[in-house]
Amino acid sequence: MSKIGFKDVFRPIIIVPANMTSADTVSICSEASTLIDGSVISTVPDRHGFLGGAQYSPEPRNGPPAETVLRRERKWLKMLSQWNFYMENNYRKVKERCRKGIPQSMRPRAWLYLCGGKVLLDKEPSKYEECLRAEADTKSIEDIKKDIHRQFPLHEMFSSEDKPGQQELFNVLKAYTVHFPDIGYCQAQAPVAAFLLMHMPAVEAFWCLVSISNKYLENYYSPSMDVVQRDGLILQGLLKKVCPPVYRHLKKVNAEPMFYCTEWFLCAFTRTLPWDTLLRVWDVFLCEGVKVLFKTSLVILIGCLGTPKSRRQCPGLCETLARIRNPPESILAEENLIYNINRLDITERDFQEQHQKQTKRLRIEKANAETTPPMIK
Repeated sequence: MSKIGFKDVFRPIIIVPANMTSADTVSICSEASTLIDGSVISTVPDRHGFLGGAQYSPEPRNGPPAETVLRRERKWLKMLSQWNFYMENNYRKVKERCRKGIPQSMRPRAWLYLCGGKVLLDKEPSKYEECLRAEADTKSIEDIKKDIHRQFPLHEMFSSEDKPGQQELFNVLKAYTVHFPDIGYCQAQAPVAAFLLMHMPAVEAFWCLVSISNKYLENYYSPSMDVVQRDGLILQGLLKKVCPPVYRHLKKVNAEPMFYCTEWFLCAFTRTLPWDTLLRVWDVFLCEGVKVLFKTSLVILIGCLGTPKSRRQCPGLCETLARIRNPPESILAEENLIYNINRLDITERDFQEQHQKQTKRLRIEKANAETTPPMIK
């Protein structure tokens, strides 16, 4: 199976007070940081386990008051204890609570239930261990071994081979290839699996990966990437509806959707968003489905290019893609992004119409390509 390659880009963060001398800096570096490949990173992980990089969160999060968190935890405990009832009779309440943000202590269990991983686990409780004991495709195993050290190398779980994260990541990805040999392994699955392992045991991460890969991101990991291409065109069509000026700008500079949305969709934003924002997006994504990835993409595109000034600053393709790939921090801020996702004026009918339109378009293009004779040189 062909793989989708991504560059690993991590920007170490060092915060040094303005009145600190160079000697003070050396002292701090010796006690609370270290050198990795010439970069200074913290030896004290942030609240999410990161030691540095673009997703490092040095500042404490100003979340809801403790009383609010406790109240939400109790509500989630009650809801999880009656899960089938809520999903069948009061899904609106589930969606409402996911949009508010799932309490951190509840996320592992809530995500497992939301994506359907719990149902899969209960059906085949021993399947994961069976997959680990089974022989796997040699090529897939070689590809997995090449990739596991690239996933969040500045996170304490994955920072070295002797940490538990890398071995668990190998096991989860191997088990998936054994369970679905016709699909095999795709590089874009690795950050998703690693992200899940940060929040739950390996067997639960495995079943969540199965559900996300086969239901939420169905056929995304095929070699042809036809579905990703189709969804890129759907994104373009939705953008034309909600913000025509940005749509026209992207068309003007020839910024095809696959230039900027491939990693967003394939990795479900695990390599893109600030960590607190990513957690909130996944709370909604696992509840409401893949349309949340489209809405997140639209908010980023409109946030980056939604004003005449921002478009003037991006006169060509290179400047436009650079801005889209490095959005201003304010656009990706947790509350701002979630608020704008929820207020987007896109209906289920809009998604359905674009799905039908772009599927038909690609089918016709494919048929024409198959009937067109090769050029004679």
